[in-house]
Amino acid sequence: MFTTIEKATENFCIHQIREPHTIYEGISQKRTLIAYIDIDVEDKTKHRVYIASDSAFMQRVSSLFLEEESSDEETLIDMTLETANLIVGSAKVLAEEEGDNPYTIGTPSFEKIGAFDFDFDNAKTIVVGEDEITIAIKEIHA
Repeated sequence: MFTTIEKATENFCIHQIREPHTIYEGISQKRTLIAYIDIDVEDKTKHRVYIASDSAFMQRVSSLFLEEESSDEETLIDMTLETANLIVGSAKVLAEEEGDNPYTIGTPSFEKIGAFDFDFDNAKTIVVGEDEITIAIKEIHA
């Protein structure tokens, strides 16, 4: 499942950001805008998918979608939620197409601005220029 989320994030960088990117294991050490979406998997498990990006990455997104050169904090938070929805929604479609444990997604929620200090099972960070976005997933037990 994490593979489809990683692929969806790469696709977002390729097709939306349109700049070269690199991927590394682990989380960003920068101050980030953090949102999450809970997913219910067909195998009856639940997971929380985190999207955490530095403000410069989210400003890139805001510039692309809203044509704003300098967005305020509220706009960057909104763009974080929208980016989480786009990436996890795309991953959901990929999982359905590949028959890879399809799932339903919840509504994105904004968690905080700060260090990514949540437990996770898998995480990767994608770097575009000097800007970073981290994706992480954690199985949750209801």
